[in-house]
Order: sequence, then structure tokens, then C-alpha cells
Amino acid sequence: MQSSNTAYASIPMESVGPFKLIGDVETDDLMVPMATYESPLWPSVARGARVSARAGGIRVSVIDERMTRSILLEAPNAGIAALRLNDIQNRHADLQAVVSETSRFAKLIDTHYQVVGNLIYLRLEFTTGDASGHNMVTNAADKIIPWILNEYDDLKYVSISANYCTDKKVSAVNGILGRGKYVVCETTIPRKLCQRYLKTTPEAIVDLHIKKDLIGSIVSGGLRSANAHVANMLLGFYLATGQDAANIVEGSQAINHVEETAEGDLYFSTTLPNLIVGSVGNGKGLDFVLENLKQLGCDNPDVEPGVNSRRLACIAGATALCGELSLLAAQTNPGELMEAHIKLERAEKA
Repeated sequence: MQSSNTAYASIPMESVGPFKLIGDVETDDLMVPMATYESPLWPSVARGARVSARAGGIRVSVIDERMTRSILLEAPNAGIAALRLNDIQNRHADLQAVVSETSRFAKLIDTHYQVVGNLIYLRLEFTTGDASGHNMVTNAADKIIPWILNEYDDLKYVSISANYCTDKKVSAVNGILGRGKYVVCETTIPRKLCQRYLKTTPEAIVDLHIKKDLIGSIVSGGLRSANAHVANMLLGFYLATGQDAANIVEGSQAINHVEETAEGDLYFSTTLPNLIVGSVGNGKGLDFVLENLKQLGCDNPDVEPGVNSRRLACIAGATALCGELSLLAAQTNPGELMEAHIKLERAEKA
């Protein structure tokens, strides 16, 4: 419940599209809400959505899903730490029994660890139904810690969060082990549509992708990231659907893969390994959020837990792909990007 002193920030919001999604999510003529101060983002994403819809749609696939919390414990020495970790990992059923006392949705699916000196970094990985799961997994970890300390009296508590999660920070571990929804979005744009609606060619987009997304990211020292501006689309989508906006930090560690097909068409994909979204939980009780989740078809009470949030993740990923496709196309044409910003943003102020 919000206090009587709560104030609300007003952010412009529009629905863009239409989107056509196939694969794990089947939908046509879907309009996607985005809240942003960067108004050129709306027509740009809409352009990507329209051309991909004309091309047959965007195939979306959820490869994996999990939410994590890492705890930090201390052992007398590294040898004892290794012995205790070996035993803990063999007691999955006991750990799950502790987790089940905290939530009927949280399921412990795996654990990973690192030992540094006498410190134990234990990464707990859960499925969390339709919630993004931040609080759910922290609550579970908060109950697992005293259970571990009771079972192994030579271990000590250091922290409920050990930064091996990794939450709202750029890291390699999330892409390798997974955190949130792992979503892959793909579309193939025929050459004629690429030329007509994107004002460019498949060759030009592939060339720019290599030199900008790939080599440019290496030159800049990017970490598990090869994209143009995925953070833009995710932030607009997150604010419109009641997500924790800080999760765009790891969410924007996305990778584009672009090729010219044997037929001379454009294959374009955006992979988002760390997409953290939920259709229930904090932020979802606001009226505009409820309306947006309904518009997206992510408020269905009659489906299995997790279905609504996976659908939401698929739509978020497709939105990111459309923005990536449109921006890369624009950047193959000198002056187009800035011209669009000046035209749209000055028109707003007039």
C-alpha cells in the first residue's frame, strides 16, 4: 500500500505496432505500450514491428528461466568450505523442503558456488511462477541460511546477498548460468520489404552490425553485449508494465545476430539471456499497469503459473528486436537518425 504522501512521476506513454509474434507466443495485431521521454522511439519501434509483421512475424522462443539469489557464508578454511558445499549440493530435497515453507511458487532448481579463501559464494536458482521473483528468492534464501548454519555449525553468516546473483549489475555470470527469462527473437525480412520499408539493403545492415554491434562492442570493452540500444526498448516496456526498471542493467546485455540468407534476404535476431519480468508482484497494482497487462494478454488467471510472465518476456524481447532493426537500418543512411530526432522532437515543442 502506498502512503498518503506518495507522488507519481508522469511519463509519456504510447502503444506501438502492430506486432505479429509466432513460436512460443502466437499473436497478431498486438499493440505494445511503451513509456518514455524519448518520443522518436515510438515510431522507430513501430517501423520495426510493421515490417516484421509484413514479413511473416517474429519468432519468439523462451530457452530457459530462473531467478537467483547468492548468499555469502564463511568457513574456517577453504578445505572445510569445499566439504560443506559438497554435502549441501547433495541435499537438494532438504533445501527444497525449506523453500516450500516460504512460497508455493518458488522451486529450487539448481545451485552453483565459488570459493574465495574461506568465503563461500552460494548461488541459489529458482523458478518463481509469474513473479519476477526478487523478493520470493530472497525470502527463500533468508530461510535457507539459518537451516545451513544449524546443520553445519562451523559455518558463519556474512550476507544475504553476495553479488554472485548478480542483481542489477553488469556481469558475465548471468549470461552463462542464467537469470530471468532467456529469450531469443528472430525474423527474416525479404529484400524487397527491407528496401521499401527500411530504406536500406540486407548487405548494408549486416555490414553495420559487424562493424558496430560486434567490433564496436569489443573496442568499447562491452561485456556479453552486442546491440545498438536494447536498454531503450526495455526501459519503455518496463515502465509501462510495472517492472523493476533497474533490471535493464542486466537485461540490456543482449546480442544481435544478423545474416544475409542464401536467398538474399535479411535474417535478424536479438537474444536476451537476462530478461527479468513478471506479470504479478510489486508495481502491478497500478491502474495503467493493469490495463497494459490486459492489453498484452498477460493477465490470464486460467493458465498455469509462469505462462503469463513468459508471454510478457516474449513481447518484451520482440519489442527490443524491432527497435534494434529499425535503428540499425536508419544508421546505414547518413543523417537519417538525427533528422528523425529533430523532426519529431521539435514538432512536439512547437
